[in-house]
Amino acid sequence: MKAAELNDKTPEQLREQLVALKKEAFNLRFQQATGQLESTARMRAVRRDVARVKTVMNQKAASAAATN
Repeated sequence: MKAAELNDKTPEQLREQLVALKKEAFNLRFQQATGQLESTARMRAVRRDVARVKTVMNQKAASAAATN
């Protein structure tokens, strides 16, 4: 997922994306704990995607506050 893709989304879409990523991260942690995780690299990618979404959300919030 690219930050440019996230910039085009609305804040509501970003929140939905964040919830979905957090659920996926939870499921991946659960799979790792039970020894069923096949792709450990996916955990890192999901963590970074969560950070990317949060960063874009904060940027949008800051720009909205600056315009008011």
